Amino acid sequence: MTLTVSPTPPALPWTRVCAVDDILPGTGVCALIAGQQVAVFRVAGRVFALGNLDPFTGVGVLSRGLTGSYTRDGQTRLKVASPLLKHTFDLETGESLETPGVRVPVYATRTEGGDVWTGSLA
Repeated sequence: MTLTVSPTPPALPWTRVCAVDDILPGTGVCALIAGQQVAVFRVAGRVFALGNLDPFTGVGVLSRGLTGSYTRDGQTRLKVASPLLKHTFDLETGESLETPGVRVPVYATRTEGGDVWTGSLA
């Protein structure tokens, strides 16, 4: 298997993505921000942003992935599974749960006035 490694996207200024209510709970949307595809998720009352490209296929699909939770060291964490090959990624760190050393970029997020904002790489 050949792994597609994306270059690290540039740091971004804070950018409004959409209203929080535009993202159904437990799902994601894709936003094009400064030429980068960013997957923005609303899960468990929180907002997360990852690079949208699946590093195993090079296709921009993570925003369409299934979200859920898993337990690591007794702590419940949140994840997204790519809709193509079902590889899973931690929503906070971007780390692959199956393949050590593989990760997707993670962007800072905030909510303000009912809107979702993304910023620089976290």
